[in-house]
Amino acid sequence: MKVWVQKAKEYLDHSLGKVPQELNELDWKETLSPKNEKLCQHICAFSNLPGGGYMIFGIEDKTATPKGINQTDANAIVSKLSSLCRDGVDPLISIDHSIEEFRGVQLLFIHIKESSVKPVHLATKTIEDSYIRSGGSTRKASRQEIGGLMLNSKTPVFEELNASKLKNEVEIMTLLDYATIYRLLKKPIPSNIPEIMLWLKEEKMIVEVDGNGYYISNFGALAAAQNLNEFDGLSRKSIRVIKYEGKSKSAGSKEYPGNKGYAIGFEGLIQFIKSLLPGSEIIKHALREETSVYPEIALREIIANALIHQDFSIRGSGPMIEVFEDRIEISSPGRLLPSKKIDRLIRTSPESRNEILAAAFRRYNICEERGSGFEKSVRAVEFYGLPPIKFTETENSFKVTMYSPKRFADMSLQERIEACYQHAVVQYYANEGMTNGSLRQRFGMHDKQVSQISRLIKEAIDAGRIKSKDPDNDSKKFTIYWPYWA
Repeated sequence: MKVWVQKAKEYLDHSLGKVPQELNELDWKETLSPKNEKLCQHICAFSNLPGGGYMIFGIEDKTATPKGINQTDANAIVSKLSSLCRDGVDPLISIDHSIEEFRGVQLLFIHIKESSVKPVHLATKTIEDSYIRSGGSTRKASRQEIGGLMLNSKTPVFEELNASKLKNEVEIMTLLDYATIYRLLKKPIPSNIPEIMLWLKEEKMIVEVDGNGYYISNFGALAAAQNLNEFDGLSRKSIRVIKYEGKSKSAGSKEYPGNKGYAIGFEGLIQFIKSLLPGSEIIKHALREETSVYPEIALREIIANALIHQDFSIRGSGPMIEVFEDRIEISSPGRLLPSKKIDRLIRTSPESRNEILAAAFRRYNICEERGSGFEKSVRAVEFYGLPPIKFTETENSFKVTMYSPKRFADMSLQERIEACYQHAVVQYYANEGMTNGSLRQRFGMHDKQVSQISRLIKEAIDAGRIKSKDPDNDSKKFTIYWPYWA
């Protein structure tokens, strides 16, 4: 027996006591009313009620005696109420149903679930046409009561909204690559469909509608769609990869549009991008190996960040990866959140615009733990001897640029100072602090170049990017430096 059924039976037993009484949580009827608007009012009222409510069919109206209901009539009632929950009220309401024995007869129990988005009102009218339960009956809500409902409303996030029309099980399993998600989670794939559908619901990839089918959520499509072009509202959110022949966009280019969901297509995306990037030879285990000039961990973290932190409210644009001869630019729609500052992106406090997608990427082992991605990227860039990562915010997008290897002598003063600042940040979080020696190592320079690094440190201090941990220390050789905000 479903948990809610037992609760509904307790309410019904109380309602049909020696002196039958009406309850806010329950309404019993003999059969379904032909008045659709009246039914929609009841649906609104129960879905605005904390915990939702119950409608029971098969009880004689005048005598309050359970008479029972046949399967045909029950099916017709469920079908009618399901239709009204989809089309007669706003927002869409979810219900559950069960035929259960009560006092020796079969009754139809309907559970109208509480809506997280309130107030629920008649779809053809305004928010003023909201209804509540009061004194065991349904009535129109006052403006003050509507305001109270709004205060207890939860606005659905983008990932929870529906990306598809109503689908059956076969269509769901065709549209979503659930098998790859199971592999990412290192879980065995269930052998039966009901278990897979239950898991997809728990993953928030689909939403079941009254036993009549399923909606695929935006998160389900973005994470696991076989083809994002199958979802009208998400087709422009596919990942675009563009390879340019030279150092500017004026040179020839070739575009490689992607169409898979972000999670199932991530590994293939990384390998494809690596195939487009210039390589360099390294010696490993006495053998020459070809490797990308960009560290893979940095590529993974920065690309994952672009996917999961984009602003989905910006229509008509999606994540883009542009590969040039001397750099790779990874951009996504949307500015930084107001609490984020470009100077503080390394080991920033955890906050996400799309938390469901971000949490899933961590569970799928696609990106690192919260707040550590950019820090690991900067350390990898330093290890590879690359110029500093560049963060750029435009009017409606955010871009991260990684540059191909460049000698200290070939870097601009601005690049050197930024590299110095980023090194000071990662050293600060490592509880070590930046020194002249650690900065020389970052640039791959030898001990005889102490004076060059000393000049750079002074320039970074003058630029307000770093500071001495102990300003009173006269020994520059052993001075520890922190980022300016430490």
